[in-house]
Amino acid sequence: MRLSILTGGGDCPGLNAVIRAVVRRAAQRGFEVVGLRDGWQGLLEARFMPLTRETTAGILHRGGTILGTSRVNPFLVPGGPEAVVKNLVAHRLDAVVAIGGEGTLSAAARLHAEYQVPVVGIPKTIDNDLGGTDVTFGFDSAVAIATEAVDRLHSTAESHKRVIVCEVMGRHAGWIATYAGLAGGADVVLVPEVPVDLEKVAEHLLHRHASGVDFSIVVVAEGTRVRAEAGETEHLVTGGGLDEAGRPRLGGVGAFVAQKIEERTGFETRVTVLGYLQRGGSPTAADRVLASRFGVYACDMAARGDFGQMAALQGNRVVSVGLAEATRELKRVPQEFLDVARVFFG
Repeated sequence: MRLSILTGGGDCPGLNAVIRAVVRRAAQRGFEVVGLRDGWQGLLEARFMPLTRETTAGILHRGGTILGTSRVNPFLVPGGPEAVVKNLVAHRLDAVVAIGGEGTLSAAARLHAEYQVPVVGIPKTIDNDLGGTDVTFGFDSAVAIATEAVDRLHSTAESHKRVIVCEVMGRHAGWIATYAGLAGGADVVLVPEVPVDLEKVAEHLLHRHASGVDFSIVVVAEGTRVRAEAGETEHLVTGGGLDEAGRPRLGGVGAFVAQKIEERTGFETRVTVLGYLQRGGSPTAADRVLASRFGVYACDMAARGDFGQMAALQGNRVVSVGLAEATRELKRVPQEFLDVARVFFG
């Protein structure tokens, strides 16, 4: 069997661990593995690299992806799906292991359903917003980075008697904000699941400070919709333009929230934007293990011919779920989880 493997969408810690795991399992089965460069673009343009035990040695702990990545979607390229099928046949590729988030795996689901492309998926996103799996690899690493940042901001906020707003990633779901806020002892956490009235946030901080605490930490996810004035419609704060996937380019909600808090409370307020720091660096031990389990399982799925499926963690078991099911809707932070977290905020 000749497997191909790609990494699509945003990079995150653990991608190289998956690649290594697929290659190791494939070697045990006597399979050949070919890397596709820069996500689906590598398959569209037939840009490959050989993957062996030698070429993947020493990459378990490395961040990023040795294959490169992009947000290219074959269905947004004229003749894209046909080019995918043509190159699979021309280069004798028996299966595609697609590692990615909602965008990459939605394309994989359509390619399988509409063009019978033999594909299996592995869920990757720091946002943890893919359905069908309890957790995606990359999430634990991002939370660890964000939590450390919140820990460090505490000392400065307390020393200078300031409010500090920490902006983290999370376009549609507030998993990173909720986990890092809870683990780091933040006083307010703002997430995309719940539109925010900044007047109420200011009232909360005024009440907190009136009780004798003279500093606060606010964690806000980049995709949080905010309302600054009574009667105003909640809106996203964007940086202008569109990203590679054609979505509004997010950016600036942390600064916006900080400005409105200072205006309403009079408290000196600063903002820290973590940005791509959350994507970079070595994966945590938990992500290395999860990525390795996913990679082995995905190779076994391909060997069995379980195409159109995604490796998923349910409880402590890795299982198969349909790609269509996994990408049908995003997994958001449930209200009951937010209620538990809110007990500790303020």
